Parts: sequence; structure tokens; C-alpha cells
Amino acid sequence: MARYIYGLMFLITNLLAWAIRDYGGSAVKEIERLHGCKGAAECLGTEGVLRVSLGCFMFFFAMFLSTVGTKKVNDCRDSWHSGWWSAKAIMFTGFMILPFLFPRSFIYMYGEIAHFGAGVFLLIQLVSVISFITWLNDCCQSEKNAERCHFHVMLIATAAYVVSIVGICLMYLWYAPDASCLLNIFFITWTLVLLQLMTSVSRHPKINAGFLAPGLMGLYLVFICWCAIRSEPPGTSCNRKAEASTRTDWLSIIVIASCYLFCLCCSCDL
Repeated sequence: MARYIYGLMFLITNLLAWAIRDYGGSAVKEIERLHGCKGAAECLGTEGVLRVSLGCFMFFFAMFLSTVGTKKVNDCRDSWHSGWWSAKAIMFTGFMILPFLFPRSFIYMYGEIAHFGAGVFLLIQLVSVISFITWLNDCCQSEKNAERCHFHVMLIATAAYVVSIVGICLMYLWYAPDASCLLNIFFITWTLVLLQLMTSVSRHPKINAGFLAPGLMGLYLVFICWCAIRSEPPGTSCNRKAEASTRTDWLSIIVIASCYLFCLCCSCDL
């Protein structure tokens, strides 16, 4: 149960960061009451996202320090990890508010350090996704489930490949409209190459892992590539979706929510 609640808290943090980034202007009068804020430029927009991110980091780092080394179920720290939700809700709220009291220079310094932390998080997420996909593929190919799951596996694998190819084509159309967009072309093409490489390795006679694992992994890689190149500044000529990205992107919200639910499922196998 604990992992689901922590996952929900993590999702709430991301939705809060999105709301502050896109709709924070309406909250200026409320936020200005905090001593660390002197206007919209101080605490809203991108800087507001960093402050929410810092609050999330402080909460989970505090939980890490208070539970590290716990090995027994009857340890008192285990009860703290899997219970005391009312106290942790107050603690979480406090950590979300506290960063808005910090000076702007400290937030910018945290933002620079967070670049490294984001890379580490992506690696951990990648390991979790690979572990979950491998477990799912082994489960579907086991003697017990192979015949029963054959149709479902082929359906999911086919859908994953179709969505991946369509996604790659759309990225070429939206983010690589001409030959001058070399960096975007490189990342999109490399994603396509990795998809083909994973499929070839998976179909090798010595491995024979089928199409499900490379299909789902390819879908994840397309999602990561799309998230990366769509963050390109709106003023560039390579971003045809720049105008649309300034408006509320409900597709992004759905994809982000699905991603975190998927990562939550990944934790069930760890």
C-alpha cells in the first residue's frame, strides 16, 4: 500500500508543478504573502516548478534518511515508512511551502544541481521500465500462460509498434521540417535505429524473446525522445508545434499521468 501512496504523492507534485507553471498568474496575490516572494517573476513559472521540485526532493530525502538501513518488518522505522500518513501529509505540505521562502539565488543553484539529479532519475526509471517489461514478457511466454496470452501479446505488441512508428513520423513532421534541424533529426533517427536494433536482437534464435519486449521498450523510447525535443524553445524554426505548446496540452497531461501509473506498476516487480 505504501508504494501506491508515495506514487500518488509524486504524481500530485508533478500536477502541482504543471499548475503553477501554466496557471500561477492567478495565484500571485496569494503567493506574495510569503516573505520569499516579491512578485510573479520571483516565484512563478519556471522558478515555481523548481521550488515545487525542491519541496518534493526534501520530503523524499527526509524519508530516505529516516528509513535507510531498515531490514526488518518489525523495525519501528518500517512502521514509519508504511504508516503515519496524517503526519506525513502535514510534513509533505510543509515541504511544499518551505521552498517559496528561500531566496532566488538558492533556487537557481538548486536548479543547476537538479540537472544531474534528473539524469539519475531517468536512469533509475529506465532500469525499472526494463525490469517490468522483462518480467511481463517472461510471464506471458511461460508454459503456463503462453497459449492463453498469445493473442493479447500480439495485439499489444502490434499496437506498440504502430504507435511507435506513427510517433516517429509525427516527430519528423513537427520537429524536423527541414535538413537544418540536425540535432532533432539525430535524436529521432537514433530512436528509430534503437527500435530496429532491439527488434533484431529480440528475434535472434539464441534469445527468441518475441515482439512484446522490444515493442513496449520502443514505445518508451519514443516517449522519452518526444519529451526531449518538444521542450525546444518556441522561437526556433524546427518546432512547428511551438504555438500549440503554449496552450493547455491535455495530451501531455494524459501521457504524463499514464507514465507515472506505468512506473508505479514497475515498482510492483522490484
